[in-house]
Amino acid sequence: MHFSLPRVTPRTAKLTAWLAIPAALAVSGIAVSNASYAAFSATTSNAASNWSAGSVALTDDDANAALFTVTGLKPGLTGANCIAVTSTGSLPSAVKLYATNTATTNALSSYLSVSIEQGTGGGFGSCTGFTPLATTPSLFAGTLAALGTANTGYATGLGSWTPTGTAPETRVYRITYSLAASTPNSAQGGTASLGLTWEAQNS
Repeated sequence: MHFSLPRVTPRTAKLTAWLAIPAALAVSGIAVSNASYAAFSATTSNAASNWSAGSVALTDDDANAALFTVTGLKPGLTGANCIAVTSTGSLPSAVKLYATNTATTNALSSYLSVSIEQGTGGGFGSCTGFTPLATTPSLFAGTLAALGTANTGYATGLGSWTPTGTAPETRVYRITYSLAASTPNSAQGGTASLGLTWEAQNS
């Protein structure tokens, strides 16, 4: 017996190929659909982290006024004033005292003696009640010229006060000056000026 195969025309071949593509896509779609539901998942997370910087802060009670404004200075004259410095920072720190903006004429600063003590009690304008610290009360004793030359920045600053940063702390400084009785006539009409700076750096 003889069978004849149907003739496949180009149109039939194209149609067959076109029909085969959707069938393949359908099978693929079933596989993707199954895969999208084939995995379980779980997560855990940590709450948002936060950072806040601490601080170092110093204030004083001088109301922006100079410790001394002296005119008519003469040999043997002396005077004193106090200033209260308060640390309000939240970090432990080390506080140093140093001289700034020094100037003199007729070498007056070389004959002007200065002493600086630290303690408690008293404040700007009055040293009433000032009590020197039991340990290392004296920070400096010498001429104004020496202070303005040797102690001019934090690295060479005076003092060893170390506020803890847990609560406000106050330290009072008593500054005393006197013009030497041996001051020569060449210093007449001379001037001297010096600023004091307290600086805290966190430790």
